[in-house]
Amino acid sequence: MPEKRVTVASKVGLHARPAATVAKAAAAQPVAVHIAKAGGDPVAAGSVLNLMTLAAGYGDEVIISAEGEGAEAAVDAIAELVATDLDA
Repeated sequence: MPEKRVTVASKVGLHARPAATVAKAAAAQPVAVHIAKAGGDPVAAGSVLNLMTLAAGYGDEVIISAEGEGAEAAVDAIAELVATDLDA
């Protein structure tokens, strides 16, 4: 199962607009993408509510994972978004 560790770059963390952007992109992937804070339980990345309950703030490390055909590309796509300041 591919996974990638990435640092949250948005100044507000994975809250509001950044969470909506990440959730929309994750839901569009061909596989289910999960995200977790280091040491926490993974949640479905395709849900804004799930992303907001992570309480992943600016500078926090998160782990993005997926399983199945196309999982590596899905993980890379979501990791790239999380590592971008989506408030800019």
